[in-house]
Amino acid sequence: MISSNLREYLPSGEELPCSDDTAVDNEDQNFIPNFLLFLLEAIWKTRQDWFFAVDMGVYHTTGVNPRVPVVPDGFLSLGVERRKQGKSRRSYVVWEENDIPPTLVLEVVSWTPGDEYDTKAAIYANLGLLYYIIYNPEYWQRDRHQPFEVYKLIDGSYELQKREPFWMPEIGLGIGRSPDPSGIIQREVLSWYDEQFNRYPTLEEQAQQAQQARLDAIPRLLQMGLAVEQVAEVLGLSIDIVRTEAEK
Repeated sequence: MISSNLREYLPSGEELPCSDDTAVDNEDQNFIPNFLLFLLEAIWKTRQDWFFAVDMGVYHTTGVNPRVPVVPDGFLSLGVERRKQGKSRRSYVVWEENDIPPTLVLEVVSWTPGDEYDTKAAIYANLGLLYYIIYNPEYWQRDRHQPFEVYKLIDGSYELQKREPFWMPEIGLGIGRSPDPSGIIQREVLSWYDEQFNRYPTLEEQAQQAQQARLDAIPRLLQMGLAVEQVAEVLGLSIDIVRTEAEK
């Protein structure tokens, strides 16, 4: 907890830039955390006590200078406002968030080594971030690590966890790798999982599942004696679709 005397001399979030302007050198550094963000917005759509950011500076007082941020590829904070005072954040300033640091931080390793396994790990541990996830699908052999690693802060040090997907009870989510659900491009993504290790579907998958459920209901409703027009109205489908399904 920061003393009231020190707090008077700390800069406000309005004075601090969003990031350190360091350019990424591969698309996964933006795509992967954004994929998790959009998925989380669907999972926690009614909750207002969390914040997930992509490539945003985290300003804290555990380093050499509170004006120098650490900039993860993605991070999740719990117990904070979804939108701070109804507005978008320019940066994440720990002393303006009731001294709540992020709970989870994600780094996607790039072609340019970014000290994910040492310097950044030390910063995050000192800041008290509970979970540190390093995703390294391309350069894990170079770095002598695994492609996907979850570290948990235990007694001040990060310890590598073993299971994947890995369940995080403090967050109420699991995380792990999966194929891109869109199927448009063959690539791997990170996804959220429930406690039974079922992957949470994307909004597109949910829409497809709902559509398939309506189509599956057509034969049963017709067998109950409903007319094609009635089935279409009940299920919110066009008459042509109902007729086509009925003829199969």
